[in-house]
Amino acid sequence: MKPELRRVGREQSPIVVIDDFSGAVEEIARLADELAPFPPIKGNYYPGVRRAIGETDQAAYAYVLKTCNEAAPFVGGAFNVASFDLEEASFSVVSLEPDRLQPVQKAPHFDGPEPNLYALLHYLRVPSGSGTSFYRHRATGIERVTAANMSRLVAAAKLEAEGLPADAGYIHGSDPFYEEIGRVEAVPDRLVLYHGSLLHSGIIPPDMPFTADPREGRLTANFFLLGR
Repeated sequence: MKPELRRVGREQSPIVVIDDFSGAVEEIARLADELAPFPPIKGNYYPGVRRAIGETDQAAYAYVLKTCNEAAPFVGGAFNVASFDLEEASFSVVSLEPDRLQPVQKAPHFDGPEPNLYALLHYLRVPSGSGTSFYRHRATGIERVTAANMSRLVAAAKLEAEGLPADAGYIHGSDPFYEEIGRVEAVPDRLVLYHGSLLHSGIIPPDMPFTADPREGRLTANFFLLGR
């Protein structure tokens, strides 16, 4: 493993980047293949398909537990938590073409306003030029969303989204409404840890294959952790 601690934005939010995390990235990707086809997303705006990993998915769940155990020292060190609970784990594939995005999907998002919610992202099969960017909302100055500022951000972002051009696709870098404050390039077997409240968006190249097949698409493993 090759860990690195980065900090982004005015709040100097920590981003942990660990290269060569598992040493077995293709074996892990094949676990996702075995669970395909993934169901369509219901109830959120993820632009693709996602397969939740549960205890009955024995091999995949063993990967989840191993990942949590091996990531635990980095979670504790970067975010100053003694322990955490696993809230959710899944394999995900971005499959929605840019011209089919809803307005809300064209802007950065946050996973939740809880200060102790952490996102763990493991890049498995990823196209060149993809990754994850982090943002500041220009009008409000918000980088991390809290219970106190969430309604202000959501109200402003909703109005801005309605004014986007119809042909606007996935956000790339800064735009009139959001300033990019950091980015992590997608590399197979790179693991990234960050606050779920931090505004972020996938870097989605327009020429990548928008397929729901994990053998061909942008495949990641996504975990949400709640610190204690």
